[in-house]
Amino acid sequence: MIDSRVFLFGYGNHGKPIARGLSEDGFYVVIVESDEKNSQQAKEDGFEETYLVDVTNDEHLIKLNITPKDQLVCVMDDEHLNVFLTLSLRSLFETCTLLSISDSIHTTQKLKMAGADKVIDLYEVSANRIHSILKRPVTTKLLEGFLGDRREISFKEFVISEDSLLRGVMSDEYRFEQHGVLLVGMIDQELGNNFIFATAGVNHKLDAGDMIVCLGSEENLNAFENFITQTKKRG
Repeated sequence: MIDSRVFLFGYGNHGKPIARGLSEDGFYVVIVESDEKNSQQAKEDGFEETYLVDVTNDEHLIKLNITPKDQLVCVMDDEHLNVFLTLSLRSLFETCTLLSISDSIHTTQKLKMAGADKVIDLYEVSANRIHSILKRPVTTKLLEGFLGDRREISFKEFVISEDSLLRGVMSDEYRFEQHGVLLVGMIDQELGNNFIFATAGVNHKLDAGDMIVCLGSEENLNAFENFITQTKKRG
C-alpha cells in the first residue's frame, strides 16, 4: 500500500524533467494535466496514474482523492494558471505540503500569498542548490533536472585531484569561460567546509581535495571534466 504520493500538476516543459527526477528517487508520482497532449505523453513515459482534468475546477480537484499525507507540486507552464492552482489547492487541501515553481520575483510573491509552503525561485536557485549540494536532497534533484531540460544548463561539481590541471591555479585568474562553463563557487579545504561563491571577490588557490562547482551545458561540463582530469606533465 502506498503511504504517500506526489501529485505533480503539469507535465510540460516544467513538469516532465521534474517527474522523471522524482520517479528516479523512488517517489510515487501522480500526474495531473489539463492538456490532453501532455497527459498522453505522461502515460507514454510510464506514469500510469495520470489524470486529465480541468485544474480550474475545484470539483475535479476534489475527485483526485488527495489525502493529508500527499505532497502537491505545481509546475504548470502558464505562470498565471500556476498561481491560480496554488491558491485553489491550498484552499482545498490545507494540511498538504504544497510546493510551487516561479519564474520571477513577482510570481514568487503571488505564490507565497496564495499559500505555497515552498516557492522555488529560479533566479535564486543557485544559492539554494549550492547550500545543500553535497547532500543532494530531492528539491536539488528536481531543480537540476528542470534547469537541464528547460534552460539547457546544469550544475556539476569537480574535485581537484593531485594531478589535475587546475591544481595550484588561482580561481579568479583562470578563464573558465574558454571551456563554455562558469565557476559558481568552491569548497576550499584550507578555509573549512563552507561553500564560497565566486562572486565573493576572494582569489583562491585550488589545491588537491578542493571542490569547485561550475555551470554550463552538459556537453561542456563533461568536456571540461575530461580536460581538468588530464595528468599534469612532469619534468
